[in-house]
Amino acid sequence: MKITRIMNPLLAIGLCLSLTGCSKKAAEVSATPEPTPTATPTPDPYAAPTGKYFSETTGLPIDTSLKNQRPIAVMVDCEYVALPHYGLAEADIVYDLMNSLENERITRFMAVYKDYANIPQIGNVRSARTTNVWLASEWNAILCHDGEAFYATPYMESGYGAQNLSGVFSRVQNGKNWEFTEYIMPGDITNNAADYGVSLNYNEYKQDGDHFNFAKYTLAVDTTSSAFTSAKTVELPYDHNGTTLAYNTDTKTYDLSMYGILHQDGDDGQTLSFENVFLLDTPYTEYPEGGLIYYNIVDSTGDGYYLTNGVKEPITWKKSGEQGIMHYYNASGEELEINRGKSYISLVPGDVWGALVVE
Repeated sequence: MKITRIMNPLLAIGLCLSLTGCSKKAAEVSATPEPTPTATPTPDPYAAPTGKYFSETTGLPIDTSLKNQRPIAVMVDCEYVALPHYGLAEADIVYDLMNSLENERITRFMAVYKDYANIPQIGNVRSARTTNVWLASEWNAILCHDGEAFYATPYMESGYGAQNLSGVFSRVQNGKNWEFTEYIMPGDITNNAADYGVSLNYNEYKQDGDHFNFAKYTLAVDTTSSAFTSAKTVELPYDHNGTTLAYNTDTKTYDLSMYGILHQDGDDGQTLSFENVFLLDTPYTEYPEGGLIYYNIVDSTGDGYYLTNGVKEPITWKKSGEQGIMHYYNASGEELEINRGKSYISLVPGDVWGALVVE
């Protein structure tokens, strides 16, 4: 006898619905698109390392904690008796300017430092001139000096030039005359700035824009064009201290000598050397007395040379206003690209520019 099983209608309907739902869910799952993988951003090969930013003075990475700190600009005597200098090899930029028309036009350095707190000793510190106020103001730097020529006083007393420290640094018993005994020691800037109401951080007089157009980080200036010619040695027309520069192929820097002696720091023996050299043809005006001068750089332009990697190219310079940043341009009128590193900038008096020797 054949037995026929009859499914419960309700069970059959439920089974049917269940199978339909599973089929629908499977279809929905299969229709869901696969998630798109998140693209990994490509690191910028020219960016500053983590926790660093590019210094406005050298273009090299330094700690971000220094980003808002003002540089200091220190007046340093170049008379033979002032040697050895201390801390000059650590300077980011060294300006070299004729101090007066007297004493065979001896020059005086103005050394600019962004990160200065841990340099053991800087100096010796000497007096400032009018042009130093204008150049320091470009950087919104604290001008550190021991007095000034009286012609410079009105500029220091102006709003933008009032941020300076004078004659308040450490004295070192070095057996020399009083004017050659003042040096900046660690803590001198911070302590004196607080006492004299000088801001350690950039203030409202900081100028917009960059001073230098640095080559991309890790890259170098392309010096293969015909605009560049050999520049291995420099003889500056400074008869008193006889400043020269010689290209060092091992370090790819220009080493400075004075009085026929390689300039080496008194603290650690480091040679004063630079990746970049600027030689600027700069006219000047003599004040009525004392052989004192100021360089005609305000609202002015002129010619010069830029030296790096053993070659030079002709450039022009331009400065607008007393505080305005000095800019540099190549022969095509484009903003000059320079290598990252330390710079030497000499304002060569226009009346002896022809005696400058670059070979």
